[in-house]
Amino acid sequence: MPQSLREAKSEASTTRALEAALELFSSQGFGATSMRQISERSGLSVGNLYHHFASKEDIFQLLIEGYWTRLLDPDHPLTRLFRRADFPDDLEEMAEIIEKVVEDNAAYILLFYVDVIEFRGEHIRAFYEGMAKSFQEVYGQRLEERQEAGELGDVDPLVAVMVATRWFFYFYTVEKCFGTPMHFGMDPKLATREFIRVLRNGVLPRSTRRATADRSVET
Repeated sequence: MPQSLREAKSEASTTRALEAALELFSSQGFGATSMRQISERSGLSVGNLYHHFASKEDIFQLLIEGYWTRLLDPDHPLTRLFRRADFPDDLEEMAEIIEKVVEDNAAYILLFYVDVIEFRGEHIRAFYEGMAKSFQEVYGQRLEERQEAGELGDVDPLVAVMVATRWFFYFYTVEKCFGTPMHFGMDPKLATREFIRVLRNGVLPRSTRRATADRSVET
């Protein structure tokens, strides 16, 4: 068999195994899933699975890494939005993109919860530990320039963009993955609009916000 054909068959087998494992891990957890179940679901022998993967945990790790790789692809809409660094003017677009990301990757996102419950976050910890640095690299200079120009308020805009991103992911995870679209007691689109209003305008009246800020500086 030509090498190119062998490589194509090997890649197809790997893909089938990962797809089967994703469905099983996301629906019944890691511990409750066996290599034999993955074998049966993918149509590959157990021996063939071990030919491609060192262990069941290796498959789990590859699935999570695959999700990060796709999300961080330079051509991914979310990555392109981050690179533009138009926050907070792009909040509506950010919400739409993240909603689509969660919808398209619901099974992968459920793996995070499996990881927290069964591995105490071992496989996802590194990403979150480096999140602040990643946002600083993309947004830091642009947000600092806008703040110095008086285009942004006196709160830390880098914290704001991270809060916005995590809120959208959290909100749409509850809606798409947990099946609870009305968990804020209102239509999801309305809830998103209200969050954006809160983030852009705050809760306190402007005069109250200024007085509160002045008291904070004094103390």
